Amino acid sequence: MKQRVAIARALAVEPEILLMDEPFAAVDAQLREILQEELLALWQADQRTVLFITHSLDEAILLADRVLVMSARPGRIIADIKVPFARPRDPSVRSSAEFAKLEGELRELLRNEVNSHLASLEAK
Repeated sequence: MKQRVAIARALAVEPEILLMDEPFAAVDAQLREILQEELLALWQADQRTVLFITHSLDEAILLADRVLVMSARPGRIIADIKVPFARPRDPSVRSSAEFAKLEGELRELLRNEVNSHLASLEAK
């Protein structure tokens, strides 16, 4: 409930840009999905600019129009991927083959980045 209130409070002041840094990280999986769907509906009604930071690939793909993948230290953008799903977006898109394919591509990008970072640490 606190997360819902915090999001409502942030939206109530009608900012031009809304920064959300892991807003659903502290909730269980079921509530996380509900909050994602509520945010999706609110955004689609309001279409305010949102910068959403998450470690969840599923969440990024569902909510975003673009996914920026960052490297380990130093942080830099290693990929800028356009999410191919039209708006208004229905949460059922999660079950599509195209969603699974994009999630797999992002996972592979991250895996390669982690392996590269680990290799550079081992070389030191």
